[in-house]
Amino acid sequence: MSAHAVGENIYRVGTKNVPTLHSLNGQTGFMTATLPLAGLNIVITRPRDQAAELTKRIEQLGGKPQLFPLLEIEAVHDERALREHLSRLNQVDLAIFISPNAVRYGMAAIRAAGDLPISLKIASVGQGSAKALHELGIDQVIVPTDRFDSEGLLALPELQNVAGKHVMILRGDGGREMLGDTLKARGALVEYVTCYLRSKPDLDAGKLLAAVPDAITVTSSEALRFLWEMLTEPDRTTLAAVPLFVPHARIAEAAQQQGWQHVNVTGSGDDGLLSGLIAWAHKRESKS
Repeated sequence: MSAHAVGENIYRVGTKNVPTLHSLNGQTGFMTATLPLAGLNIVITRPRDQAAELTKRIEQLGGKPQLFPLLEIEAVHDERALREHLSRLNQVDLAIFISPNAVRYGMAAIRAAGDLPISLKIASVGQGSAKALHELGIDQVIVPTDRFDSEGLLALPELQNVAGKHVMILRGDGGREMLGDTLKARGALVEYVTCYLRSKPDLDAGKLLAAVPDAITVTSSEALRFLWEMLTEPDRTTLAAVPLFVPHARIAEAAQQQGWQHVNVTGSGDDGLLSGLIAWAHKRESKS
């Protein structure tokens, strides 16, 4: 196991000398107790439609996934504005998809009106969005290879000389402006396109506490904020002692400010979260 502190109460976790995900694939001789996440209650806070694969893989590793979606995702209510934006797609040089949901809803709207222009370059912030694009038959995607955020994308050579270029950013409602602001500063014409909506679901925090979680995964700062807002002060004290797993240092810093005591920064995507969970569980087992 490898883990090192990156800040007070924040640890970056990975795997070393622990079972890998691939080493377990196809093996049928394991008893549940020998699996790396055996018996652990692991909370998944992703939107319900995006949690199925992670749920399945946690179960395969012996864990007990507890679904507690902190965000609800839905299509825009008025599609006219979306169609108007996309009608200018043939004038765009670069389209950036911020998230897998941007791919899902944005590409559905694009293909309902035709398809992507042949000359259009496509980029995504993370591997999840790139994978979603690949699954739709879009092979050439500009995507970071190590840092999966706006900063990582902006560091790529393809986004340096954008003066005079028309860039369309497909995303949910709201979100960070840093990507667009930086591209504008580099001389690009930036157009934001809202292709889906995010909302705070009506959840009962008592159900989360009743699950007696061993670990909680949170994959966005917005979801973390929603979680904290729904908790009473006593509940915050209780949950803040539960190990929290997040895929980005920015989320970890927000968690630390809220008062979480054991924040673990993992790699990106399902593989990153699962590798971090396995490393933590291995260390936890070795101490018991």
